[in-house]
Amino acid sequence: MTDISETTTCPFDFSEGLEFDPSLADLMSRGPVSRIRLPYGDADAWLVTGFEGVRQVTTDHRLSRAAIIDRDYPRLTPEPIVSPESINVLDPPRSSRLRQLASQAFTKRHVDRMRPAVEGIVGTLLDAMEEHGPPADLAAHLSLPLPEQTICELLGIPPADQHRMQRYAHQMLSMAPDTREAAAVAKAELREYFGELVVERRRDPGGDLISLLAAAEHEDDTLDDQDLAVMALTLMLSGHDTATCQISDIAYLLLTRPELMAHLRSRPETLTQVLDELLRYIPFRKGVGIPRVATENVEICGVKIRAGDFVHVSYLTANRDPERFADPDTIDLNRPPTPHMTFGWGGHRCIAAPLAMAELEAAIGGLLARFPGLRLAVPAEELRWDTETIRRFPCELPVAW
Repeated sequence: MTDISETTTCPFDFSEGLEFDPSLADLMSRGPVSRIRLPYGDADAWLVTGFEGVRQVTTDHRLSRAAIIDRDYPRLTPEPIVSPESINVLDPPRSSRLRQLASQAFTKRHVDRMRPAVEGIVGTLLDAMEEHGPPADLAAHLSLPLPEQTICELLGIPPADQHRMQRYAHQMLSMAPDTREAAAVAKAELREYFGELVVERRRDPGGDLISLLAAAEHEDDTLDDQDLAVMALTLMLSGHDTATCQISDIAYLLLTRPELMAHLRSRPETLTQVLDELLRYIPFRKGVGIPRVATENVEICGVKIRAGDFVHVSYLTANRDPERFADPDTIDLNRPPTPHMTFGWGGHRCIAAPLAMAELEAAIGGLLARFPGLRLAVPAEELRWDTETIRRFPCELPVAW
C-alpha cells in the first residue's frame, strides 16, 4: 500500500485562458492520489485525480458528503457555497429519494417541452446583439443573460427579482478572503427567498419548475417545502455557474481554433457530439468542489485513507486521464462516445444536465446560424479572464461579424 506523506499547498487560482492548470497536471503526474492543502478549512485533504479513483470515490458509501456538515472542511471559498440541507451534501438513501423525485422534472419529455422557451430566449438575445451591431460583447449579450434568464424563467422568478438573485449567486461563488460576510448574507437571502416562493407555489401552482417539482411523486413520496426550496436554490446556482462558463468557453474555442468552427459550419448535424467533446476538454472551473469524509478506513488506488479524512476529487483531471481518453489533451471531434465527468458522476451527477445541454445546443447552434462571419474583435491575448470566483471563463468576449 502506498504511503504519501508530502502535502502540497494548492490555491487552485490559475486563470490563464483555457490552459490546463499546471498544478493539477503536476499532481496527476505524481499519481492518482495526492495530499493537498486548500486556502480555507481547518484540515488537509486527499485529492483523487484518476478517472477510476474518482469513480470509486463518487460511488463508495464509505465516503460521505453529509459528514462535512458543521465541519470547517477544506475548500476554495471563504464561505462554504453549499447549504447544510442541500441535496449536494446528502447521502443515500435520502439523496436517492430526492434525486428520484427531482429528476422527473428533467426527463427527455420535460426538457423537450422546455426547449422552445430556451430557444425563444436565445433568439431574443441574439436579436438584441444584432441590433447593437459589431463589436458586441458575446458574454454580456448571451453567455451571462441566457442561463440567468432561463433558470429564472423556468423557476418562475419574477423579472423584478432576477437581478438581485443573480447578484447573490455571484457573491456565493467568490474566492476573495474579504467576501465571506457578503457570501453568508447572500446565502441566507436566497434561502429565505426560495422558502417564500415555495409557499406561494404550493398555494397557487403554475407551469414553472418549482410547481412541477412540488407535484412530483414516487411511490406516494413527495418533496416537502424545505426540500423544494433547497432544490430551487441548487438549480439556480448550478445554472448560473456551469452554463455561463461553458457558453463563453465553447465560443472562445470556436473563435480561436478555425478548424473547430469550420467543422461545425460544414457539419452542423454534429453539434451535440462536438459539444460533448468540448465539455470534456474545457477546465470550466478551478480545482475542486465539495469533499467527502471517509466514515471508515478505505483504500483508493493503493493509498490508505483513514476514517475521518477529507477526500476531494477532480473531475477536470478525470476528464484528462490518458487511461480513459486517448490523447486526452487534444480536442478530437471524432472521439468515440465515452462518458466523461463534466456533469459529475454517481449519486451526485447533475440532475439538470439534460437542460444544460439543451441550453448549449440552443446558444451555440443559434449563434453560428445567425452570424456566419462571427470572429473575435480583439486579439485573443487581450481577453480578460475571471480571477475572482471558482469559475474559468472570459469576462468579456468582443466579437464582430
